Amino acid sequence: MNLKNKLALAIACLLIAPAVFAQDNGLNPSLSNIFMLSNAQTRSISPENPTGEKGKGGMSVAGNAKDAARDLGQGWKMNPYINIPPGTTYTLADINASGELQHMWMTPVGNWRFLVLRIYWDGETDPSVEVPLGDFFCMGWSKFAQISSMPVTVNPGSALNCYWPMPFRKQCHMTLQNISTDTATLYYQIDYTLTDVPKDAAYFCAQFRRSNPTKGSIHTLLEAKGKGQYVGTYMAIGVNNNGWWGEGEIKFFIDGDGKFPTINGTGTEDYFLGSYNFENQTTHQYQEYTTPYSGLAQVIKPDGLYISQERFGLYRWHIQDPIRFDKDLKVTIEDLGWRDGGRYLQQHSDISTVSFWYQTGPHAPFPKFPTKDELEIN
Repeated sequence: MNLKNKLALAIACLLIAPAVFAQDNGLNPSLSNIFMLSNAQTRSISPENPTGEKGKGGMSVAGNAKDAARDLGQGWKMNPYINIPPGTTYTLADINASGELQHMWMTPVGNWRFLVLRIYWDGETDPSVEVPLGDFFCMGWSKFAQISSMPVTVNPGSALNCYWPMPFRKQCHMTLQNISTDTATLYYQIDYTLTDVPKDAAYFCAQFRRSNPTKGSIHTLLEAKGKGQYVGTYMAIGVNNNGWWGEGEIKFFIDGDGKFPTINGTGTEDYFLGSYNFENQTTHQYQEYTTPYSGLAQVIKPDGLYISQERFGLYRWHIQDPIRFDKDLKVTIEDLGWRDGGRYLQQHSDISTVSFWYQTGPHAPFPKFPTKDELEIN
C-alpha cells in the first residue's frame, strides 16, 4: 500500500471510529454504522407498556379504548392514550438503569403551551429539561407546521418527534404537567436503549425563556455554568410593529467574556441560515423552509380579525458546528428592526426561545418557570 492510500485509510479510520464505538455501545447509531452489532437492549414506553419492560406491551384489559376494543379484548389496542386532568402531573417514564433515550413521538390534544415537559437525569431534583411541550418540538404557537430536520420532525396532523440522543447513567425520570383548565389527551411512545454510557458523555438540557415584551430590545436565551456544548435554538417571535423585524445579532459569550462576545452574528435571518428577510424574490412574501439544520418553519399571518400580528417560528441546530464552552456560556439576541431614515429600531417583540445543549452535571439553576398567564399566547 502506497503512502497516499495509507493516509486515506488512516483518515477514514479516524472518521469512522467514533461512530463504530457509539454503535458498539448501542448509542446514537447512524447510516454509517447501523450494520454494527451491539449488546444494547431496545425498550419502548407507551400507554400500553408504561414501564417499558420486556414482553409487557399490550397487556391492558381495561383502558381508554375499552369500548372500542370490546369485541377484541386483551392485546387489541385497549389503552393507546392517556388523559391528564387539569392541574396534574403524569409520569411518562421512570427508567432506573443506564442507557439513552433515542426517539420520542407524541401527539397531544389540548393547548401545547400548557403542557410542561420535564426530564430529570440520575436522581437530580431540578430538571435538566423544562419546556412547554409545543416549544420543545418547535411548535411554540400551538399550531401545526411541517418540520423536517435532523433532531426534530413534525408531521401531519400533530405528530411531534424528537431524535436528540439523551444518555443517562442511573435514571431517567420524565413528567408532563397539565397547567390548563381542561383535560389533555396524549398519545406517546418513548424509545430507548439499555446500555453502558461512556464517562465523557454529557447530559442533554433544554430551557425555555420568554420576553413579552423584550426589555431594552435584548432577549437572553441562556446562562449556563459548567463544561459542555450548545447544540440548538428554537425561537418563536411575535412582532408588534410593521416592517422587517430581524436585524438583531445573536451573541455567544464564552468562558468569562465581558462586554463583548466571542461569537457575534450578523442578523437574525443570517443566524437561522437564511438571508434578505426570508423573502421569496418572485412572490415578495416570506418563504417558509425546513432543512436538516435550520428553518423558518412557520409564518402566521394576520387574518383581518383577531389574529392581528405576524408570528414566526424558527430553528437552528448546531450539530455540525456545536458551540463549546469549558466554564460558562451566555447567549443573547437583539430585537431590532428598521425605522425612518435607514436607522435600526429597538423593538419590543414577544420572543420565546428554547436553548438545547449538553453539559456535565450539575447544571446551573434554571429561572423560575413562567406561570400559566405568563405562558399564554395573546
